[in-house]
Amino acid sequence: MLCGCSGISLSLGGRLILSDVGLEAKPGEILGLVGPNGAGKTSLFEVLCGRYSPDAGTVTLDGRDVTRTPFHRRARLGLGRTYQSPVVPASLSVGEAFRAARKSHAPYLSRHDAEWAARLTHLHVPWDTPAIALGAFDRRKLLMACLMMRRPKVLLMDEPASGLINAEIDELDLIIRQLVDEYAIGVILIEHRLELLSAVADACVVLDLGEVIATGPPRDVFDDPKVKAAYFEGADA
Repeated sequence: MLCGCSGISLSLGGRLILSDVGLEAKPGEILGLVGPNGAGKTSLFEVLCGRYSPDAGTVTLDGRDVTRTPFHRRARLGLGRTYQSPVVPASLSVGEAFRAARKSHAPYLSRHDAEWAARLTHLHVPWDTPAIALGAFDRRKLLMACLMMRRPKVLLMDEPASGLINAEIDELDLIIRQLVDEYAIGVILIEHRLELLSAVADACVVLDLGEVIATGPPRDVFDDPKVKAAYFEGADA
């Protein structure tokens, strides 16, 4: 197991957000994290990356207990994360953003590493382009490329298909799978676009009201009556 948690409980402002939650991401596996709004998906990501400390439970990364390890140290240990909104450095060009990623910490990487990451993420833009001028999909590609340069072991992706059209989602499917296959990383993917999860996820975990209600292959999970009642029917209401 590359990254996982067990028995995670979390309260915020006196409200129970997560209750006895567990999951695990394996090398070369894409794990989908599904649930209606308010299910606790992003809060679980905050626990996994170290921004929230759980009331109970354990978080592990590459065989280590990192439950009380801060975010920046988890990043050094191989944890990467993308967010719903692809925020890029407004004052930097694409090339300058790559240079900042290359020089973020030792060992420093070469321009060749940045070029390879750009190819893997299908980022085909001039490097003097202001990062802020990129479209939403190219911003996501830039952020993924910068993360992959640091060779993460696990990537947490929060709704990467948000704002993308169908053709871009198809390309995103391919990019994510290529990154997993190239580096044998684990990916935990929050996504409401079920066509994306059906295409790339090896397994899914479904949260509802902070609890795990189903786990398994996407097809089985999406057909589960509890999941349909909690997520699909609620989403249509």
